[in-house]
Amino acid sequence: MQLDSVAVKPAQGGFTLIELMIAVAVIAILSSIAYSSYNAQTTKARRTDAQSALMGLAQAMERRKTVTGGYTGAAAGGANTGAPTVFATQSPLDGATKFYDLSIEAVNGGTSFTVRATPIAGSAQDGDGYLEYLSTGIRRWDRNDDDDTADANESCWQATC
Repeated sequence: MQLDSVAVKPAQGGFTLIELMIAVAVIAILSSIAYSSYNAQTTKARRTDAQSALMGLAQAMERRKTVTGGYTGAAAGGANTGAPTVFATQSPLDGATKFYDLSIEAVNGGTSFTVRATPIAGSAQDGDGYLEYLSTGIRRWDRNDDDDTADANESCWQATC
């Protein structure tokens, strides 16, 4: 009589529940770091776009002075302040979603002007503070969004002044 030997199957390989939970936790941590870095970079890119738009508005103001002899009347309705008529009113200049409103904040006849990019309420840039450019070349950024540029490190557009 011959006895058949019983074949023992080797244990199947796989991951334990603990190993899977650790892998998921590591992925979640890396994702949260990457997401916050992504948000910071997109905020910075939108701010840079607004800075470029402000420079374009300043150039339009200089062209107006060349043509008319002054900066006056460059806003809507021929006013000295408000939404510009000599340039776009929002930034970015292209694309559907706008993040900043552009405005002329002050005009001193033919001698000086101040233009501003203000984050649109409810947009992703809300709370980032407004940007200003003066005809004298001064650049200001209200970093702490307290409606003034008198605080430390608010006299330039860079992350640190």
